[in-house]
Amino acid sequence: MSATDPGPDGAQDAPRRLPPRLERPGEVSGNLQCPSCGSANVAQVLGDNGGVSYVCTACGHIWS
Repeated sequence: MSATDPGPDGAQDAPRRLPPRLERPGEVSGNLQCPSCGSANVAQVLGDNGGVSYVCTACGHIWS
């Protein structure tokens, strides 16, 4: 049954909405975890000489 098909009583349900995006701008999505505390609250930042580094927003650990 699709989101706009009538239900068993003939009434139509409201269209289903997708949940909001879980990741926030600037954060890395996926399975990246802090090697220090294991938290998934990791942001990607611009490192030295234009490289990519990561910072844990839970404990402050920085790595690249």
